[in-house]
Amino acid sequence: MGRELHEQNRYADSSFPVGMYRVTKKRIVPSGRGFSDLHWHEELQFTLVTRGEMTMQVDGVGYDLKAGEAIFINRNFLHEATRLEHDGEYVSFNFPERLLFFFPGSLMEQQDVLPYTGGYAFSAIVLGDTEPWQREIRARLQQLEMLCTQRQEGRAESANHLEYRISLEIAGIWYLMLGHFPGDSYTPSRIAIRRQERIQKMITFIRDNYMKHVELADIAASANVSIGECCRCFQKMVRATPNQYLMRWRIDRAMELLDRTEETITDIGMRVGFSDASYFIRCFRKRTGMTPKEYRDKNC
Repeated sequence: MGRELHEQNRYADSSFPVGMYRVTKKRIVPSGRGFSDLHWHEELQFTLVTRGEMTMQVDGVGYDLKAGEAIFINRNFLHEATRLEHDGEYVSFNFPERLLFFFPGSLMEQQDVLPYTGGYAFSAIVLGDTEPWQREIRARLQQLEMLCTQRQEGRAESANHLEYRISLEIAGIWYLMLGHFPGDSYTPSRIAIRRQERIQKMITFIRDNYMKHVELADIAASANVSIGECCRCFQKMVRATPNQYLMRWRIDRAMELLDRTEETITDIGMRVGFSDASYFIRCFRKRTGMTPKEYRDKNC
């Protein structure tokens, strides 16, 4: 079975729901969603580029970022890192919105958090170098990276009240964001909300059924939409056709199997939905620039 489109973050310590993930093209530490893995989650996310350049796609829009730049990704929006330089690296910080309003029912919850995080209010904000508040947030994200690294490594000399310091850093970053969000009066259209819901259903269907024979009509039917609307959703939200996304998902799963199993190339092709080994090899080469055998030889 494919991994769920909806990511449920499992924090190392459930009593402190803050996660930092360090990502390169080859690995993610600790284990979680990595490079080129479209998904969504209910937590808020800040991503800071620590090395090289990357493109983060959020709600179908690509944002080009270079080292030192960052992006805020709102909850429940589809996103993935679609481009990362060979030696590039980024860190993502995930945390629930409740961390920001101190206690349920607080005035801060009603005034300073929910208006910006609920109901698909907006998808993302790039934190570049054009405004002083953006530069300050980037500096604080670098500080947050240092604190989270200390916590992950369990450094005794910095353990005193570390969780409180991390929480204050996150709250401080959010305070700097206030006043720079899109207008309070912005309300997403019903069409935009429906499209979010539909694309989530259709991608989940692909990930649950990629190993079988899948027709375009099957993908559309999973969200109760026409083939035309299915294609429009994919082009707007994923920047690919449904069949292109299906092929990409199959090849990515094949790469995982080549990395961690000794199954034959023919068997792996069959497992990810290819009935013809030659066609599997052609598709694999088109996506990766090498044959499955060359990929396995290079990575084993």
